Amino acid sequence: MAADAQRLAVRDSAKARILGTVAGWILRVTGATLRMEVVDRCGITERGRVEGPVIWCIWHNRVFVPASVRNRLCKWRQATVLTSASNDGAILAAAVKVFGLGAVRGSSSRRGASALKELIRVLKQGTDAGVTPDGPRGPLYVMQPGVVKLAQAAQVPIMPLHVTFGRSTRLNSWDRFHIPWPFSRITVTFDELLAVPRKLDDDAFAAQCRKLEDIMRGGVDDYEDAGDADH
Repeated sequence: MAADAQRLAVRDSAKARILGTVAGWILRVTGATLRMEVVDRCGITERGRVEGPVIWCIWHNRVFVPASVRNRLCKWRQATVLTSASNDGAILAAAVKVFGLGAVRGSSSRRGASALKELIRVLKQGTDAGVTPDGPRGPLYVMQPGVVKLAQAAQVPIMPLHVTFGRSTRLNSWDRFHIPWPFSRITVTFDELLAVPRKLDDDAFAAQCRKLEDIMRGGVDDYEDAGDADH
């Protein structure tokens, strides 16, 4: 029985890699057609302007485009993304590999502490990290504390990344995921870097989380989609 389960896990892993690679190429080809209007408030698209790593912070329902954004606007920056420890996370990890990105597997419910340590190590090596503060399961547009903890521990600034879509298909998922239409226009805003002090009491930490949440919510044009979430 154990051997059968192990063989099944290997097959599932191979399937995830294949699906992820196919998805990655779909993302890459579609991303290459998008017409990007860029607002750069921190200078990250100017080579040498932002020294050292940053934490890319983007809402979960917009992760179709950041790998393409990085490839087209600041490809010289090395980056690793946080994906969930689920099978979906394995598919995403394979997809971002198509763009030359690394992946750390984990979430708040599975491998959370281990993933945090791995991301700190990645950042200290000078590589950017990409996280979704409301992922992998929501609630939509509600900030989880992990990204602020990461910035605090690694002493690396957070870069809020906002994306709005001219035309997109919305999935019937918890986050109403955006899939932009090929050749459509998107607006990409790299917001000002947010530094998190190393030493914070509980109230100050909560204030940092609220500040980042307000910045991130200010970058979306469909906040009403959060529905009945407890804000």
